[in-house]
Amino acid sequence: MNKSELVASMAEKSNLTKKDTEVALNAFIQTVEESLAQDEKVQLVGFGTFEVRQRKAREGRNPRNPEEVIHIPASKAPVFRAGKALKEIVNK
Repeated sequence: MNKSELVASMAEKSNLTKKDTEVALNAFIQTVEESLAQDEKVQLVGFGTFEVRQRKAREGRNPRNPEEVIHIPASKAPVFRAGKALKEIVNK
């Protein structure tokens, strides 16, 4: 499912126009992005949690030249952790 298909499905289920639904979806995405940029968690009970995790610096190998060791710097990564209710729906 891509974004336009998601908007169409949400509009149908909420009885909103596609335009209003897309504005709401974009606002949700922007709010989650801003919260994660400030290292805040976004918890949606029953659905899941969006959070930022720290990745440590590490050594890696160049796949084209396995003898070459490269340094991979520390970074932050956004992570989604599914909630119990979502896991149960998916595993039915």
